[in-house]
Amino acid sequence: MTKLSFLDLVPVTEGGSVAQALANAADLAAHAEALGYYRYWVAEHHGMAGIASAATSVVLAHIGAATSTIRIAAGGIMLPNHAPMVIAEQFGTLEALFPGRVDLGLGRAPGSDGIVARALRRNLASDERQFPQDVVELQAFLAGDEALGIRAVPGEGTHVPLWILGSSLFGAQLAAALGLPYAFASHFAPDALDEALAIYRRQFKPSAQLSSPYTAAAFNIFAAGTRDEAELLASSQQQAFVALRTSNPGRMQPPLPGYKDSLPPNARAILDHVLQCSAVGTVDDVRAGLKSFVDRTGVDEVIVASSMYDHAARKRSLALAMEAGQSL
Repeated sequence: MTKLSFLDLVPVTEGGSVAQALANAADLAAHAEALGYYRYWVAEHHGMAGIASAATSVVLAHIGAATSTIRIAAGGIMLPNHAPMVIAEQFGTLEALFPGRVDLGLGRAPGSDGIVARALRRNLASDERQFPQDVVELQAFLAGDEALGIRAVPGEGTHVPLWILGSSLFGAQLAAALGLPYAFASHFAPDALDEALAIYRRQFKPSAQLSSPYTAAAFNIFAAGTRDEAELLASSQQQAFVALRTSNPGRMQPPLPGYKDSLPPNARAILDHVLQCSAVGTVDDVRAGLKSFVDRTGVDEVIVASSMYDHAARKRSLALAMEAGQSL
């Protein structure tokens, strides 16, 4: 069976609160664990009213305390926002709290716009050159490399597994060169998916962490008892994507009947393109969508992405997705 994991953006709903979003995340993580999901990913975003996972390591500690076996993963930490030593300390602390359950996915996007990046006191002008150096430095801190001349405590000697995350060929090449697992953000940026996976597998060099390529890719799932209900649940995420693309992000909105059909044709086309790696419908619909996606990509792990307004419906969708995934 292809592993299923779950990506949580910890959505803050219209009329809800950050406290409720965090409580929902802990409840959903425990639910995912009981269902048999392998890994629970949390992503770093900044300056967004509808996402409560900016302090990613803190949120992972919250989720780790609510669970006991599921792996907890940054999906990811946007390394240009941070000094590698600080991340080594944070994830070394998580590894001490939840031994053998922590994964550290790294991305080079800021997870924000330029204004927020400046507020984070980061200079993003040299990301493409600096990011690989920062990844190697972070590895050294986690390994306790004495050549650094400084220790990351906690952190040193933990060898927390690193991942490279991305939506372009750059991340695939870097993950292959460093011998790290690679995850592709196909749930919102699908264009380079096939080429990136091919490059990663072709160029992969074994490392102390990983002897052969390991791939994951994200896939949106909105599952319900009927296709109509699933389409309605998906409309909240569709509204969020449109709001983001029109520079008007906010809190997650309630489902809106007929939302997609109400959009002008060009907006519908953009939405269909961005969300092409998706399955919306019943268990049978999701099963068919998942099978097609896995057959196409050959990934070792599917990262289920599913933001919904209603928490109970989201939990039900997660259960139906696992039911569909068990046939893979």
